Amino acid sequence: MKFHGYFRSSSSYRLRIAFNLKGLDYQFVPVHLVRDGGQQKTEAYKALNPQGLVPTLEVGETVLTQSPAILEWLDETYPEPALLPSDPTEKAHVRAFAQVIGCEIHPLQNLRVLSYLRENYDQDQSGIEAWCQRWIGDGLAACEALLERHNNGAAYCFGETPGLADIYLIPQVFSASRFKVDLSGLPNVTRIAAHCENLSAFADAHPTKQPDFE
Repeated sequence: MKFHGYFRSSSSYRLRIAFNLKGLDYQFVPVHLVRDGGQQKTEAYKALNPQGLVPTLEVGETVLTQSPAILEWLDETYPEPALLPSDPTEKAHVRAFAQVIGCEIHPLQNLRVLSYLRENYDQDQSGIEAWCQRWIGDGLAACEALLERHNNGAAYCFGETPGLADIYLIPQVFSASRFKVDLSGLPNVTRIAAHCENLSAFADAHPTKQPDFE
């Protein structure tokens, strides 16, 4: 497997955690999202991923894009340990939690959006941080409410083993820290994040541990 990603990309971070949890090896190909005007915008990369986004996963002649689709493919292709519960209702709860992050928070902190705010609305770093604090804060507050409903004191988001919800949560907490979001009112989020960070699958996936970190 050839994994194209970027150390600070939340969606790339998700895949690194999943690879680690499943014990999978891969060849890493860095795609710098800022250098050279954005290496994801080159014709060569867009031939792989027409959106010009990371991550991209090459498996033989197959090219997979979009982290939710890749994560589901990984779980179906390498089913142990499972990232999703077998019960359909529990599976729906986990997916809903992940989609709060993947569909509602992450797009609003995406590099393309933040660059547009800088270039077209003259936002400086404080303006960018205020934007991210609003939307990340609101989204993680919703995650906290879901954890209050479903977690019941478990070590991870939905039980005593890490899964898809944790794979989404930890990169988002990293981004929250990067944009100075106040997490003091989110006890379940911060407790679970701290617990995950002690697990090598998560710790080794951290952006500062990646070969392209700068």
